[in-house]
Amino acid sequence: MSKRVVVTGMGVITPIGNDVKSFWNGLVSGKNGIGQITKFDTADYKVKIAAEVKDFHPADYMEKPMIHKTDLFCQYALAAASQAMEDSGIGGKIAPERLGVYVGSGVGGISTFVEECTKLNTKGPRRVSPFFIPKLIANIAVGNIAIAHNAKGPSLCIVTACSTSSNAIGEAYRAIQNDSADAIIAGGAEACITGIGIAGFTNCMALCETNDLENSSMPFDKRRSGFVMGEGGAALILEEYEHAVSRGAKIYGEILGYGNTNDAYHMTAPQPEAEGITNAIKQAVSEAGIPSDAKLYINAHGTSTPLNDKTETLAFKKSLGEQAHTALISSTKSMTGHMLGATGAVEAIASILALKNGIVPPTIGYKEPDPDCDLDYVPNKARHADIDYAISTSLGFGGHNACLVFGKAE
Repeated sequence: MSKRVVVTGMGVITPIGNDVKSFWNGLVSGKNGIGQITKFDTADYKVKIAAEVKDFHPADYMEKPMIHKTDLFCQYALAAASQAMEDSGIGGKIAPERLGVYVGSGVGGISTFVEECTKLNTKGPRRVSPFFIPKLIANIAVGNIAIAHNAKGPSLCIVTACSTSSNAIGEAYRAIQNDSADAIIAGGAEACITGIGIAGFTNCMALCETNDLENSSMPFDKRRSGFVMGEGGAALILEEYEHAVSRGAKIYGEILGYGNTNDAYHMTAPQPEAEGITNAIKQAVSEAGIPSDAKLYINAHGTSTPLNDKTETLAFKKSLGEQAHTALISSTKSMTGHMLGATGAVEAIASILALKNGIVPPTIGYKEPDPDCDLDYVPNKARHADIDYAISTSLGFGGHNACLVFGKAE
């Protein structure tokens, strides 16, 4: 019999709050985390807005030498993991060999890459930093988190674009189910608001180019035209149920199901009939044993791109049937922007808190209904609701699809 897996700690660094409490307050109040880009001069760019993290101080989480040796994405990951570990109280109460780290990043240290390439081209190869490679590689967040928390158990860096941290959570869930660990720090981080990052996503026609802060990230709205880049990090402590109970841990909720598929269709576009994400949802819902009369909250991937939101709506209908029409659905990307490799973990936390607190975050900026998106997207204002299960979906470039199902721990 597989082990039960619960969530006992959480941490976040986001455009609307740098801890779980402020993040949640931002969500339920409909806070817009989108603003003018401050990280570089946007004079020559079509896109001039993003959802940047504000007032982040890495020195709150690490010593000065570590700051110099890490890219911003890794600093976000370390900060979120530190919060989650403190929140869980598991430090010193688990054998190091039974504590793992599953943390991913879609891109890794892109700002480091740009900085060191500039040095190479202007000052020559001798000026490239000896920390270039350790700062750049996507798996270094896992390594540094493991060092910080003496986690000697299963260790994995997931890289599945925008499904990255949902897959990290799902694979960590599987590892604990199979008794490979008693607890795993799971999540993701991203810091892609750079000149090259914005230019690249703009030129592949993924970003919204309106530059209107209130009418840019508009998931499921007829006017949607692309996503708004976000950044940050999130981590959850997944723990085997009996281990958590034995040490008197607080339990936020339980992971009940996980689905993982690929469209095998196109590098960037979702499969038009939503086959891949439909199957991922069906896998997760079936494993969770959700009854047909259950009250559902769905934290949708909801990127505010024309194809994603239409396809995802179709997937909800195909996978859930009539239940899709009674489910409360929202996209928190309307507030945080699209945090790429961090987004799944951030939205998992939003899903768990919605379930625990009985409040569904809104989809802000929603004004014009789209006939292709005809479900209840909780427009503009949070809604109190007694939810039985929360579902979180993630879709990534390369055709990756992930779905997580959470329930109340009983």
